[in-house]
Amino acid sequence: MQKETQIEESEVILNLHQKLHRAKLAIGKVTKNATNPHFKRAYADINALLDAVEPILLENGLLLLQPIQGETVCTQIIDIDTGIMLESCMALPAGLTPQQLGSAITYYRRYTLQSSLSLQAVDDDANSTVPSKKAGKPSLTDDRFKSALEKIEAGEYTVDQLKNSFKLTKEQEAQL
Repeated sequence: MQKETQIEESEVILNLHQKLHRAKLAIGKVTKNATNPHFKRAYADINALLDAVEPILLENGLLLLQPIQGETVCTQIIDIDTGIMLESCMALPAGLTPQQLGSAITYYRRYTLQSSLSLQAVDDDANSTVPSKKAGKPSLTDDRFKSALEKIEAGEYTVDQLKNSFKLTKEQEAQL
């Protein structure tokens, strides 16, 4: 007589990526609960992120740690069954006052956690690194336009790329 064995769900051994996948499905979007007064943008602060992700990570056998190692802030997600770890670290800037350092640590904890889990969040205080839409597209000198036309002819560049990247004069548009 052959005996059938069934494996219970709790007996299935999942790897780190499978556990992260399950956790990400459960986390969804993180609620934005704070406003950056300088940019007037909403974002999820570190406490909102932790409230949203930590219980779900723990339910999936994943431990979240955010140690400071030397002058680096790290986010570690550790599979408690295997000890395998996902880690994201950022070096702290030098020459900060204790208050600035505290802010930088919180900021880096938030961003390494968001990055590690690919969480949806508004780019609240990195707006200065993105060109302003008000500034518009840069224009092209005649020499640069000629060079762009040569690249289009050689198949290295497309007309759409040129139009999307630069403000063209009526004369330049006519040459396309």
